[in-house]
Amino acid sequence: MSFIFGGGGGGAPAPTESGSQMVTQREAPEVEARKLSLYDQAAKLAAAPVSLPSIQVAPATALEQQAFQQAGQIGVGAPTVAGGISAIQAAQQGPQISQFFNPYQQYVTQEINRQAALGQQNLAAQAIGAGAFGGGRQGVAQGELERARLSQIGLAQQTGFNTALQAATQQQQLGLQAGQLLGALGGQQQAMRVQDLNTLMGIGGVQRQIGQAGLEAARQSQLQAQYEPYQRIEFLKGIMTNLPTTQSTITASTAPGTNPLAQALGTGLGAYSAYQMTRPAGT
Repeated sequence: MSFIFGGGGGGAPAPTESGSQMVTQREAPEVEARKLSLYDQAAKLAAAPVSLPSIQVAPATALEQQAFQQAGQIGVGAPTVAGGISAIQAAQQGPQISQFFNPYQQYVTQEINRQAALGQQNLAAQAIGAGAFGGGRQGVAQGELERARLSQIGLAQQTGFNTALQAATQQQQLGLQAGQLLGALGGQQQAMRVQDLNTLMGIGGVQRQIGQAGLEAARQSQLQAQYEPYQRIEFLKGIMTNLPTTQSTITASTAPGTNPLAQALGTGLGAYSAYQMTRPAGT
């Protein structure tokens, strides 16, 4: 509130109304328009659903399928092992000597008997020629001849038996060795099959990993394509955020109102003062 006084005289207070002022600060219209446009684009983009690609799993490769099929054929070395077990069991029953006897042994015995018979005949002829047929010396000679015959037959049979026993023993040992070898071969066959399966699974697994990597790469590419607009919006946001801020100031003022009574009073006092100053002195 202010007071106005007239010159040379008293004055009355003249009330006045103070004015009001409103200041608004905002970004430059061009920048503000671009930010609003960016917001509209972001809102429109966010309203549209994103079609996310499904997660895919690479199937088993052809090599893995082959390994699966071969793995179902269990006991690859079982027949070989079974043959080895049979060979060992047969060998453990003892040597089969009879099958190794010399089939011509009887002819050897017959020949010994024939030779002994000829000797007996010669001995009898000699005794008759000497006039000693049936004598003691002839009996002794015949006894020696018979003993020699039996000894030769026994020796021949013993030789044949030893030969058959040696052959049967060798067969038994060979049977045991063959059984053990077959058992080892069966186990080796099974181990080789397992190794082959592991090789197929390993190579097939690498192929499947490569296929899975391809599927993942394709999915990541689709995801990047889906979210590429969002990245552009974020890029523009970063640019606008880092730009210098430009502001404009708008000031709206309201002038103070004039009181008509105070204005009239002031005018009258001013006129009266001027009149007093123009009057001659003493009047």
